[in-house]
Amino acid sequence: MADHALGAPETWLDEHGAALYKYALLHTRDPHKAEEAVQETLLAALQARDRYAGGASARTWLIGILKHKLVDMFRHASREIPLDEAEDGDGGRDVLLDEAFDGAGHWRTMPADWGDPEDTLARSQFLAILQRCLDALPERLARLFMLREVMEEDSETICQELAITPTNLWTMLYRARLGLRRCLDRNRVGHVIPE
Repeated sequence: MADHALGAPETWLDEHGAALYKYALLHTRDPHKAEEAVQETLLAALQARDRYAGGASARTWLIGILKHKLVDMFRHASREIPLDEAEDGDGGRDVLLDEAFDGAGHWRTMPADWGDPEDTLARSQFLAILQRCLDALPERLARLFMLREVMEEDSETICQELAITPTNLWTMLYRARLGLRRCLDRNRVGHVIPE
């Protein structure tokens, strides 16, 4: 049954390759890394197909494997690039952070309702704007944002792997969120998504 639900491995690239690549490209922002992640995903899926339980569609199962490959890729890249403290000592930006977030890291004023998040993510126009906004962030902030908010890595793991303090992590995440919010607001994302 599992083999039937998964389809033949030689068809995975044709049937799911475009979706996997799009997902990987959104997260890596690098075509070569996205291709590498898809290749590693298909290889891992081929090796793990006997363990496929059939509880998810083939595409969902493959994207789950891809997600783990991307997390590994981000971890590896984060170890290679030293995180300096320059992003922590920006002076004037701290005022912006204090205006945008309270002491617990929550928005002081909630962003505008952008509609159903799953529906929004499916829209290519939103994805293009989000990608531009992520590209506008400093690379380290974008990487940390992706690890924490998209890949859902827990803070303790990120801090241990990147050898940073929780305070440093949260400060950089504040900046990433603030930058994304401003960029999305500037691009009138609320007007792209029907209410």
